Amino acid sequence: MTPLRLHATSVAIGAHGVLLTGPSGAGKSDLALQLIDRGARLISDDQTELTVIDGRLLAAAPAMIAGKIEVRGVGIVEVVQVTDIPVALVVRLGGAVERMPPGSATHVIAGLPVPMVALDAFEGSAAIKVELALRRATMQP
Repeated sequence: MTPLRLHATSVAIGAHGVLLTGPSGAGKSDLALQLIDRGARLISDDQTELTVIDGRLLAAAPAMIAGKIEVRGVGIVEVVQVTDIPVALVVRLGGAVERMPPGSATHVIAGLPVPMVALDAFEGSAAIKVELALRRATMQP
């Protein structure tokens, strides 16, 4: 199957992939850096390739940008990256964020529903919120 390419930055937290989506300037790379500082690993910055294998949505970087992340004000920086990580959460950045969302939202990618949350990447607690949402999405204690 030909990979589906999304405008998304992706990181692995443990064995789970998180897609950070939103328009340019929404804070995808910035939030990825915050998460990497907390122990996450980069899958891909800006563009993520998604492939469905055995009913799982796997995230990887296009070869040209593998292991690189754009750091505004610094430039392109090389970091350790991982590949073929199952996606467990979509984080939508750059739009309205409800104080108390009405229930569990999902985003369908390649026919597979993925839990989704909307966050503000520039809040000081954004990285912690991603980790909490991932824990909820994967039902980790």
